[in-house]
Amino acid sequence: MEKPCSLLVHFDKGSAAMANEIKADLEGGDGPAKADAMRRAISLLLNGETLPQLFITIVRYVLPSEDHTVQKLLLLYLEIIDRRDPAGRALPEMILICQNLRNNLQSPNEYIRGVTLRFLCRLSEPEVLEPLVPSVLANLEHRHHFIRRHAVSAVSAIYRLPHGDQLIPDAPELVERLLASEQDASARRNAFLMLCACVQERAVAYLLSNADRAAEWPDLLQMAVLDLIRKVCRSQNRANKGRYITIITSLLSAPSMAVVYECAGALVSLSSAPTAVRAAANTYCQLLSSQSDNNVKLILLDRLNELRTTHRDVMAGVVMDVLRALASPNLDVKRKVLDLVLDLLTPRNVEEVVLYLKKEVVKTQAGDLEKGGEYRQMLVQTIHACAVEYPEVAGSVVHLLMDFLGDTNVAAAVDVVLFVREIIETNPKLRVSMIQRLIDTFYQIRASRVCSCALWILGEYSLSLSEVESAIATIKQCLGDLPFYTVSDEGETNDSAKPAQPVVNSVTVSSRRPVVLADGTYATQSAATETISTPSVAPGSLASTLNLRSLILSGDFFLAAVVACTLTKLVLRLEEVQPSKVESNKACTGALLIMTSILQLGQSSYLPHPIDNDSYDRIVLCVRLLCNTGDDVRKIWLQSCRQSFAKMLAEKQFRETEEMKAKAQISHAQPDDLIDFYHLKSRRGMSQLELEDEVHDDLKAATGGFTKDADDANKLNRILQLTGFSDPVYAEAFVTVHHYDIVLDVTVINRTKETLQNLCLELATMGDLKLVDRPQNYTLAPETSKQIRANIKVSSTETGVIFGNIVYETSNVMERTVVVLNDIHIDIMDYISPATCADVTFRNMWAEFEWENKVAVNTVIQDEKEFLNHIIKSTNMKCLTPPSALDGECGFLAANLYAKSVFGEDALVNISIEKQLDGKLSGYIRIRSKTQGIALSLGDKITLKQKGGS
Repeated sequence: MEKPCSLLVHFDKGSAAMANEIKADLEGGDGPAKADAMRRAISLLLNGETLPQLFITIVRYVLPSEDHTVQKLLLLYLEIIDRRDPAGRALPEMILICQNLRNNLQSPNEYIRGVTLRFLCRLSEPEVLEPLVPSVLANLEHRHHFIRRHAVSAVSAIYRLPHGDQLIPDAPELVERLLASEQDASARRNAFLMLCACVQERAVAYLLSNADRAAEWPDLLQMAVLDLIRKVCRSQNRANKGRYITIITSLLSAPSMAVVYECAGALVSLSSAPTAVRAAANTYCQLLSSQSDNNVKLILLDRLNELRTTHRDVMAGVVMDVLRALASPNLDVKRKVLDLVLDLLTPRNVEEVVLYLKKEVVKTQAGDLEKGGEYRQMLVQTIHACAVEYPEVAGSVVHLLMDFLGDTNVAAAVDVVLFVREIIETNPKLRVSMIQRLIDTFYQIRASRVCSCALWILGEYSLSLSEVESAIATIKQCLGDLPFYTVSDEGETNDSAKPAQPVVNSVTVSSRRPVVLADGTYATQSAATETISTPSVAPGSLASTLNLRSLILSGDFFLAAVVACTLTKLVLRLEEVQPSKVESNKACTGALLIMTSILQLGQSSYLPHPIDNDSYDRIVLCVRLLCNTGDDVRKIWLQSCRQSFAKMLAEKQFRETEEMKAKAQISHAQPDDLIDFYHLKSRRGMSQLELEDEVHDDLKAATGGFTKDADDANKLNRILQLTGFSDPVYAEAFVTVHHYDIVLDVTVINRTKETLQNLCLELATMGDLKLVDRPQNYTLAPETSKQIRANIKVSSTETGVIFGNIVYETSNVMERTVVVLNDIHIDIMDYISPATCADVTFRNMWAEFEWENKVAVNTVIQDEKEFLNHIIKSTNMKCLTPPSALDGECGFLAANLYAKSVFGEDALVNISIEKQLDGKLSGYIRIRSKTQGIALSLGDKITLKQKGGS
């Protein structure tokens, strides 16, 4: 594998093939035996064996064979052997082959001619090719297209050799003449590619002279045309850009889907005119609806997303076409579609989008959709985002979504209730109807977390007398008759409204797995028995109205505390709106009875687990409050909670607005740049698309759209010194990190007065890095330099190391000299970027991911926020904890950080620190990820950077 190889064949090392056996089979065997021997010889040669004595045997016994398989294997053998001597001249034995190759090129069998012409594409020895040129040119006019196709390729390969223009000086004219009369698609494509590679001007002239017929050409030739247009338009000469755009526009109606896709991409790369972008977007949308392959759909959605970043206004017009891709059953496609649509919302299209999403939500009720619950959750989240950005559409969807509060998919039901909570605060006009609908559907709710949020909404937003009374009545109905259990004379416990075997939900926290609170900190078992990642669900059908009773009897005392708080708020508000004191006292007494029944249940032996201290204290506080209410306490319970929620929503909106402002990039032009007056231009012979393209080019030039950031200082930072200044060979590398590969441009300087021979850069990698190809050997004259490029593939987000050495020989000393290079460390920061996710998503991933790296805080920084900002800057992550939660001085801090890698991996970090009495910070930084590499690499990075160094 150290030499260039154009052939790769599997070789089973277990079956040894001896050279003598191969030689015997070649000398005495028939056609199949010779073919088998040739296969074994080729396999041995490809795996590093040298069979020097075999060449003459093959010339004597294989060359005269008329078996087509043997002749094909002979050409493969000639392709892989060394055809030059150490001095670089062609071996004299190759002259023996020339006559056989000439006979093959004049063979009456088309297959032999074709494979021989293909073999000539691999030859680079002018001495061998020169006598064969007339035969090759004669095949350009053969009657069979298979031969003409390979003859063109052979002419192209010969002409591109270092002195190929001397071998076939009139090759461009011959190929152009063939292109004009050829009918075979592959032969025309090969001829056109030859002109593109060797004489680009002729290819451009041919294309422009036949532009009107380009749409009728075969798809192979159309793809070659698109490649030529891209290549030409990348150069400085943009004179015929308008004509190229016209050609691409005509190809958009081609029958080949591959051509249409490439046309759309080329059109966007050439022009930023709205007409061109709209045509490309419509093309992508048509392909999106017509292609059934999910991978193709995902690629098309990526292309549409790229268009969205630069041409959002144009893309907003095709949002309904994008939405049609929701018909795909694949959830990844649906998710990408919904994310793209959210970024394309405008006041004009939001109503249509929401109406379409409503229809999709209704479809999920049918039950025949695979993963319908998960899809419904995605739709609810999307509608939620639409309603937050455009509150006027909330009224048309909120009542439909409230039907899903009792959804069996708990995550979807949670999203619905969070949506209701936000809309009822931001849309006061909808409050009355939403409260009434929530009261009517409350009994359908089966999830504990959904019940808790719905109870909070009832307690905060039930304002009128009828609403308060209805809410209290609904809660009492869902709790059922009191007490929750009775003790019979025999000492047995039973519940009249409970099944024979009580359903006890798993509310205990596993001691092996810590519980994570909303702020990211760890909690003890007694304080957080309700904060479980899988919410408890009430048993029974939707017809059952005792959902609260079932959940409380399953041991969910956190929900019981929420019931007590809600009843307290409702009773306090009833005292303000109810003129009758008797009715108020009656409601208060009923609420106290419920609370004391819950406390009695929690302290009894009826349930396997007693009530936790936190819920107990909360319920006792509610009891005391109802017995003795003060004005200050009343104000806190009836106003402060709602004010805090409104403040939280305002801060969230402010953060999103600030992020959008930060993303907006404004480019400026220099004050002395030339101004091109569009109205003074000649419009003769220009189409509307060409005119728009000219205008947008002028606008981009005026606003600095064409200027490139020449950040020379940043480039210098990426140059790494590999050897010392006193070494005979000096080397430095410029490291370019792309998403999936690393390019090393190594400059090697010979600092000696001697010629260095067989100089080779030997590299090796550690980690998930892989060297693509081994750099070749070079000869370096005294005091000269050489640029060597090496490509390294990256397969995961993990810190890697590239190490190696430079090996060379000198003419005086036969020994090889080795210069060891400095290691190149690949930084994980090149592969992760800040990202955002919802708090619920973060906690679910935290519970799901298995790899955790726990790093103890060890820093000289003494301020908590300064340390947090230092970690954020060092790890290139985003803080998900809102600034309001980090305000104030309390001596401790807990924050969540999040980032995403280019490979789609999630990196979660939780920082929990506390200031000690001596002013130092202590605590832990926990990193979690799905893969081990990113957790370890990020932990090493934090350990290195946390002390406060640069």
